[in-house]
This record gives sequence, structure tokens and C-alpha cells, in this order.
Amino acid sequence: MATPKKGRSASAHGKPGRSLVLILIALVALTGGMFASGHTKPRLGIDLAGGTSITLQAVPEAGNEAAINKTNMDTAVSIMERRVNGLGVSEAEVQTQGNKNIIVNIPKGTNSEQARKQVGTTAKLYFRPVLTTEVSGGGKTASPSPSGTGSPTDKPSGKASDKPEATDKNSASPSATPTTQGRAVTDALKADATPSASASDDKAKASPSPSASGGAGEADAAALQAKYAKLDCTDRKTRSTVGDGVKASEMTLACGQNAQGQWQKYILGPAAVDGTDVDKAQAVLNTQTGAGWTVTMDFTDAGAKKFADITGKLAQNQSPQNQFAIVLDGDVVSDPYVRQALTGGNAEISGNFNQQSAEDLSNMLSYGALPLTFKEDSVSTVTAALGGDQLKAGLIAGAIGLALVVIYLLAYYRGLSFIAILSLLVSAALTYTIMALLGPAIGFALNLPAVCGAIVAIGITADSFIVYFERVRDEIREGRSLRPAVERAWPRARRTILVSDFVSFLAAAVLFIVTVGKVRGFAFTLGLTTLLDVVVVFLFTKPLLTLMARRPFFANGHKWSGLDPKSLGAQPPLRRTRRPAAPADPKEA
Repeated sequence: MATPKKGRSASAHGKPGRSLVLILIALVALTGGMFASGHTKPRLGIDLAGGTSITLQAVPEAGNEAAINKTNMDTAVSIMERRVNGLGVSEAEVQTQGNKNIIVNIPKGTNSEQARKQVGTTAKLYFRPVLTTEVSGGGKTASPSPSGTGSPTDKPSGKASDKPEATDKNSASPSATPTTQGRAVTDALKADATPSASASDDKAKASPSPSASGGAGEADAAALQAKYAKLDCTDRKTRSTVGDGVKASEMTLACGQNAQGQWQKYILGPAAVDGTDVDKAQAVLNTQTGAGWTVTMDFTDAGAKKFADITGKLAQNQSPQNQFAIVLDGDVVSDPYVRQALTGGNAEISGNFNQQSAEDLSNMLSYGALPLTFKEDSVSTVTAALGGDQLKAGLIAGAIGLALVVIYLLAYYRGLSFIAILSLLVSAALTYTIMALLGPAIGFALNLPAVCGAIVAIGITADSFIVYFERVRDEIREGRSLRPAVERAWPRARRTILVSDFVSFLAAAVLFIVTVGKVRGFAFTLGLTTLLDVVVVFLFTKPLLTLMARRPFFANGHKWSGLDPKSLGAQPPLRRTRRPAAPADPKEA
């Protein structure tokens, strides 16, 4: 009987229980994490869970039809992907269709509604000065409250303040008066809704008068005021057409909702800052100053200069003409006011934000600037019925395949099939728990191609067991007993298994890199299960077989063990026959 070499090899062979305990701990930890996180099932993609499919059509601006090209369409797809991924929506698909359309598939989930709203809001992002605003449907022009403090029902738009003053984490700013807690939007509105010109030159530039900036003449200003008076932002169809065909250099009308859920209408000046001037925006919980959730913005060099210019002008005006509106697709998503020029290249918007509203606004600011304008061509709901039927058929096919594998193992390997089936169960448990945890961690969602990848992995895993078992049986055929056969077979089987799994993993990695859409789900699942196959074979299958080799049922070669030397055609142990010693040569003596 061969004796294992001393040292590391002997320790590894002599204590297989350590490996089994290690994989048991990993399995328990993953299962505990799955239940602790509350995600006990893998996330499902749109083909299995259902969701919303939106078709967006690119609309050229006047005289700029050439803007609809492959480069701009690809850029728009990239920005839309970042929008939905910024909201944590899993397995959302954004892809072009033809030359002018983009298809957005949003699976049903926690943030799918917010994603649909933001993806549908596809026009360019602008910062425009507010000329006048009032509650739509009979309201009155907004005015500052007598004390200048924000009311409890302030719209969650807040103030804009430069970070050196308002976001100093070392000490509270001494100039932080009650006005820093939000823009005053009160119920005491002016009776006269007609926009009035300001006395100063700066204010005159911000009023819809004949001298208003943007090149509007007296007739244009009067026409804009007439449209403003008739504008009803409570009507959805009307809101969808507000701002259509208006250039960035022109005044425009816009709609937006306040904190009370009321629609407000606006007259806005020409765009002062473009969405592409925002370098980064993020939601921050500011606990040191007591401002709560805020949105911070960092501008590009060009954007910082433009933002400093417009805030310097707005700071000289009275409300509402000291506000700027952040406009996305004709919708005012925020309208903070300013008290001074913001020259630091960054700003903070604070107010009555909660976490969701702060994250929504930061997401719009980060990914809001598209190179093209889009309109919703169609919106349809995708049901999970078809995908569910396909999943059911796929699972039935997988179950049949697994059953055939098990029957083959039982018929051919008999007792060894017990080890193979346990290994398959461990691999399945690891795969399931990891997929469930990857959903909230990286947004992984299980779709039909991913299910196919998992089914293919059954064959890859079973193949690893077969390679090892056959190596062991070969050693027994050569006349060795089971325990040394298990150890001698392992190095050769290990090399074969690693090479095979490396090729499978490499194919999955290449497929994941070069493909898009649902095919990546297949590649990801195939790569994941291939890695798990290596883990299971090394930490479970091999140690378990080492332990079983010590049991008489296997060690003695029972006919139902699958390792019966007689049924395997084993050769008798090789023994050297001693030849009789030749007689001594008398001459030599």
C-alpha cells in the first residue's frame, strides 16, 4: 500500500474534514446573509418578471436634422443606461432600433416607476432663470413671506449655496439664517398674476418685458404672457407640449410640481447653464449642519463660470426672480433660490428633501444631458406570462436532463453516484444563494438565457466528477487498493478539470465582453457556475471521496460501490518473481 508523502500533502490527504467544514461554513454564511438581507429569491429579468417597454423616437431640432446620427444615438443609449442603473434597476435594457428609435425595457421592480419617469424625460437639461411662477389652475404669483423664512410646506428644492459656506463640515456657517432652509412658497400669493418688470437693469433682464434677454420682441413677450395666462399644467396633454420647439436661447413656459402636489407654471428666461456643464451630482445626508438630505453639484470649468455669472445676477433680484429652474423636458424638477453669486465651481441644493427625492434629483443632474431630444413613441406593458411559460419549459427540460444524469450515474457508478449527487446539490445551493445575493449587490437579474447557462453548468459539473472517478477506477484496474488509488488519481484528474474549466470560463468571459443584452446573462451564469465547479470539486468532492475510501463498503470493493476490482477488470497486484541464484563460478572462487 502506497504511503502518502509527509508534509503538506500528507496533511491535506489526512484531514479532508477541514475542507468539508470550510465549504459548510461558506454555505451557512451565504444562506444566513441571504435571509438576513431579506432577498431569499434571485431577482428576475423583464422576460420572467414582466415590466415596461418604452419606444423613444429621436426628434431633430429645427435646422439640425444631421444631429440624429450613430454617435449621438450611442451616446444617448449610454446616458439612459446610467440613468436607470443609477436608480438600481436590475437588468434594464437600452438599445437602438433602426436609425431613430431607442427601446428601453424596464423590469418590474422597486424603482421601475422612477426609472420609467426619468427615462421618458429625455430632453436636454437646462438651468433657466425664473421670471415668474404661480400655482396652475387659478393660483396667484408666488411672493416671499414677510419674514423670509421657509414655510413647513416648502417645495423640496431648497437653496443653492456654495460649498465653502454651506457645506463646511468643521463648523456651522454663521451666516446660515432661517432662509437657508428652503424657498418660501406660501398660500398668500399676489392677486395680480401678470409678470412685472423690475426697476433695476439686472431685474429688467430677468423680466418678460420688451427688453427681456433672449431676443424676444414686444409682440413675442405679449404672446408668451398670453400663453402663460391660459396655461393649465394640471392637464397632462398640455404639459407634454410645453416647451416644444423652443431653443435654449429663447424664453419658454414650463410646469413643475410643488411639495403639496400642486402643479405650478413658469415663465423662464433663456438657458444660462447646460446640463453638460454639470460634472457630478450626488445626494448627501448632511448631519452636521442639520440640513438633512442635500444635493451637491460640481461643475466643469466652463460651467462654473456660467453658473457664477447667472447666480450673481439672480442674487440681486427679489423672489421669484432670484430663483433658477432646473428644467428637464419642459418639467421643472427643482427651482432653488440664491442669495449670492456662487463662484466656487460647486453648489449645494438643500431644502425639505427626503432620501428618494434627493437621489432622484442627483440622478437627473448627473445623467440628464442627452445629445438629442426624444419623444415617447409607444409604451407597453410586458407580462411575465410568456416568459413564465418558457421558464417552465426550460426548467422541465433541465429537470429531465438532470434526471438522466442521475440515472446514468446510478447505473454506471452505483455507490460513487452518492458522492456525485451530493456534490451537485452543494453546487446548486451555492449557485442559488450567490445569485440571490448578487441581485441587491450588483443588480444581477435572472433571465431566460441565464437559466440556460445554469442548465448547461449541470453538464460541466458532472463532467468534473466523471473525470475524477474514471481516474480512480483506472488506478484500481492497475491493481492498486482504493485509498492510494484516490490519492494517485487526484493530480492527473485535477489538471484535466482545471484545463476544462479554464476553457469554459474563458469562453464565458469573452462572450460576456463582446455581447450585449440578455446574452450576457447566459455568459455571466456560465462563468459563475464554472468557478463554483472548481470550488466544489476541490473542497467537497475530493475530500468526501477520501473519507468514503476509508469505509469498508468502498475500501473492500463492494459490488454496489462502483469500485469493485473484479467488475472493473483489475489486474492482480504485480509481484516480482525471484530467480534462483546462479551457481558460483569455480574460477571466481
